[in-house]
Parts: sequence; structure tokens; C-alpha cells
Amino acid sequence: MSQSLARLIRLLSGGFSNQTQAFDNPPLYAHILVKFRPLPHLAPGSLLLEQTYAITPGRPYRIRVLRAEQRDGELIIHNQALHEEQRFWGAVDDEERRHRIDSNDLLPLEGCTYVVREAGEGFVGEVEPGCRCLVERKGSLAYLVSSFEIDARGMRTIDRGHDPVSHEQLWGSLAGPFEFERTHDYSEEIPTSWIQV
Repeated sequence: MSQSLARLIRLLSGGFSNQTQAFDNPPLYAHILVKFRPLPHLAPGSLLLEQTYAITPGRPYRIRVLRAEQRDGELIIHNQALHEEQRFWGAVDDEERRHRIDSNDLLPLEGCTYVVREAGEGFVGEVEPGCRCLVERKGSLAYLVSSFEIDARGMRTIDRGHDPVSHEQLWGSLAGPFEFERTHDYSEEIPTSWIQV
């Protein structure tokens, strides 16, 4: 594993909250918690992601298994859904439930891989081009335009859904990125076998 990939996985392995932003501007930003926990029993670079509203912890509105790797010199993060995902709600804080996630539970999301590059002290990433990352929300299909920036201090993200035909924005941030501060560090849970350079 390259130094860049090992550093990306370390930075991702944490908990994040946008409490300050949400409390400063509640009409525009919900209070959201994001956690990434290493999954040592799965392929190297695998992380469980849960995103929840702070008022409904344990009931994530997004749960994924991400897998960071370097392919042809390029850093990428695969995006995978979970079969019958409700079985794993709350697993980000429940080690036993995390260990129940099996490779057979993973459903690759076509067109939803993030392409990542180093930037300053951190990384920036965005969903691969092509408008193929389709998500259903509020009964309508949209393609996802998503990007993030991450460093030791925190993470900034922006997610927007666009109509596949008109390309009009259907949902997502209108006021700019979500600003997340780092609240937890789970990097000690990364197996040493993953990050040996």
C-alpha cells in the first residue's frame, strides 16, 4: 500500500459532526453525524460509513461500505451498498454487528466510485464523471454529483441530485458545503497489514 493510500485511510477513519454549522444556521443545515470505521475482516481499505441525523442516531439515512485502493497510480474509493441494510444499522458503533458484514452482503454501486487526489495536507475527491451514479430519493431517480475534502481537522462535503434528463438540480445543498469537524479517531483500528508500505 502506498503512503498516499495509507494516509487517506487514516484520515477517513474517524467520526465527524457539523454541529457548529448547523447550530449557527439551522434553516440551511441539518445537524449530521458521519462515521467511518475500518472493517479489518474485509478487503484492505474497507470502511463502514454511516450518516445519520443527530436527532435519530442509530437510524442512518446512508450506510455504505467504502473501499479505498490505488489503481494504475490513481486513488479511488469504491462505493458499495449493503443487502438488507437495516440489519446493519448502528453497526458503526457495534463491533459484533460490524463483524457480521460479509463480502456477500456488498452490492457495488455502478458509476459511484470516487476519484481522489492529494491536495495540501489532505485529499479531495469527487464521483467519477458520466452521470451514472443513480440514486432514488423521495420517489424520483437522480444522478449524484458529490465531492469531498478531508484533512486532519475535518471534512467538507457537497451532495446534489440532478434529473437524468434535464440535468436540473432536484435536491442537495444550495448554500454550500457541509462543514464537518473531526470528533473521533478510529485510525488505531486499521490493521497494520493494510498500511505497510
